[in-house]
Amino acid sequence: KGQDMRCEAQPKAGRAITAVLGAAALAGCATGVESEPGVARAGEVHRELLVLDTHLDTAINFGREGWDFSQAHDVSGEIAQVDLGRMAAGNLDGGFFVIFTEQGPLTADGYRSALDHARERSDTIDRELAKHPAMVGLARSAAEAEALIAQDKLIAFKSIENSYPIGEDLSLLREFYDAGVRMAGPVHGGTNQLGDSATDDAKWNGLSPLGRQWVREMNRLGMIIDASHASDVVLDQMLELSKAPIILSHSSPRWAYDHPRNIDDDRIRRIAAKGGAVCMSSIFMSELDLSGERGELFDQYDRIAQMTPAQQRELSRKWRALDATQPMWDVSFDRYMEALLHLIDVAGVDHVCFGTDWDGGGGIEGLMDVTDLPDVTARLIEAGYSQESIGKMTGGNVLRIMRAVEAARTR
Repeated sequence: KGQDMRCEAQPKAGRAITAVLGAAALAGCATGVESEPGVARAGEVHRELLVLDTHLDTAINFGREGWDFSQAHDVSGEIAQVDLGRMAAGNLDGGFFVIFTEQGPLTADGYRSALDHARERSDTIDRELAKHPAMVGLARSAAEAEALIAQDKLIAFKSIENSYPIGEDLSLLREFYDAGVRMAGPVHGGTNQLGDSATDDAKWNGLSPLGRQWVREMNRLGMIIDASHASDVVLDQMLELSKAPIILSHSSPRWAYDHPRNIDDDRIRRIAAKGGAVCMSSIFMSELDLSGERGELFDQYDRIAQMTPAQQRELSRKWRALDATQPMWDVSFDRYMEALLHLIDVAGVDHVCFGTDWDGGGGIEGLMDVTDLPDVTARLIEAGYSQESIGKMTGGNVLRIMRAVEAARTR
């Protein structure tokens, strides 16, 4: 069923992308078997949708020796879940490529090292996109994203996960804005100079004084505030302070699993009331299993760009083998859909989006890479949602929020 829908979705890639991609990237679809009516309908709907993901950690794979971002890799033997080939097949039109920096010490040396890393990751994204100008382009606004769509190109935004690298110098936000970054979150797994993390001890009881200034500077520049990883109190304060809507780029409803990284129903409603959106993730709907070899492989993955092709293949082989015996998340696709439908019920279709956390720990059985996205569309159709409503959630809401943030900046 999923294979049929993916084949139905291919024409959305456009003539320009398909010409670059070639027949090899679309192999496996010319089966000669007609799709069932319901499957064909889902494929047609998905093909017409604008599909964006607000949190792509795929830049961790950029610069890998022998790895081609433009090709459609087979997830059964490849650790990466996103590439231009699989995106262009009609399943993902674009998203926010993440500049991630692990939390370090709140010292001058710590900030300096983190800034060097963030600058290099931003440049790495630029270099990778520059290799494939006929397939993908960097978008700095909603209008630029729409222009890329009109050119049959895929869309790349840039975002920052963890603003720790700016240290105590908020002017660095302008540097990253000028480099094309249009979304940022204040924290990651640890409390830092800007505020408290959802998964660390509280130091500031929410935002720090500098964090409050960070919110104002984000509004002034016209950058989307991302509350994923922030504590509940930080989220409450950002909702109060921000003059523009807020996004949670990759969070799951706490209804599905009681974890501090997730968001409760009351706060979902408050985000929606302020015009923002919660982007449904595939993480933390169960406990994360990084025991034994899985934890060792997870640590190795952070250094995959420094590995030889043979080492990369071995890491991918071991990773996928563990998916069958020790998955990171004990979550079925049915449970994922239950959580998604709950989120939609609470927030409304105008305030839901998708941030699966591809290449950053996301992915469950049945939703293991971007080629599985048509199955989500099919389930939403089965649940009674119209193409218009589904389109808001898959991409329309993200562009709406981006426009609202841009408008708040001009005011």
